[in-house]
Amino acid sequence: MSTLHTEASTAPTGRRRLSYPLYAAIVVVYLAIIQGGGIWMKHLSGEDDFRSTRAVFYGMIIPLGAALIFTYGVIAYLGWLRPVLREDRPVRSWVRIVPIVFLVAIAGGIAYHALSQKGWLFVVVLLIATQFVGWGEEGMFRGIGVVILRDHGLTEGKVALWSSLIFGAVHLANGITHGASAIFQAIVVSAAGYFFYLTRRVTGGNIANSIIHGLFDFSLLTGTAILVDQTLYPGTLLPILVYPLLAIILLVKRRKIEPALTPAA
Repeated sequence: MSTLHTEASTAPTGRRRLSYPLYAAIVVVYLAIIQGGGIWMKHLSGEDDFRSTRAVFYGMIIPLGAALIFTYGVIAYLGWLRPVLREDRPVRSWVRIVPIVFLVAIAGGIAYHALSQKGWLFVVVLLIATQFVGWGEEGMFRGIGVVILRDHGLTEGKVALWSSLIFGAVHLANGITHGASAIFQAIVVSAAGYFFYLTRRVTGGNIANSIIHGLFDFSLLTGTAILVDQTLYPGTLLPILVYPLLAIILLVKRRKIEPALTPAA
């Protein structure tokens, strides 16, 4: 019997099982790689922001790449690649509105003019870095997080709730570099976690939400962190409006997310 087994777990045979305390430890290591590595890399590079290709490479690519390797290394060790990447619990088709709204906001929120001034190498490096964010966080929280909660027998509503709250809570670690503003960020990120969870379910896996997550962060960064002589790009308001818009839609239609029960069911 695996040492990762817990009596409450209902994981299928043939793959390792994970306890809550061990998952918490895995998340702590994941955060330590990102936060500690990010601080170390910024110190080595001498860059305090992400306005140069060098800063993005050292401050994002290296620590986020290491965290991504760690995440999928854990997934491979557990034998969870299939349940992490593939979703077998669909939702109703109207939920496609969630990824569609995200894609529209991404397209409208990117600061194209500012990017054109930065050069193609900067754009490529930033795209890769933000994809590392998307694949890493979705792998850790909508991947490992969702699977472990299901393995422990939680209802799907609780899986959605707790995976989103955990996702938001870990962003409190940003308080190390961003101070009290990390509290508000954690609340907003919890909502985003639920939206990405629904994207996972409606698209049948953890791939589309990982890509969209990365592109969404790319859009936000282009409109804030990398603009020259500009404090706010108006298009950035579009991604910000995603949260209240989807919150209203999902609140109204919250009882029509799960598939309708058949007479046999």
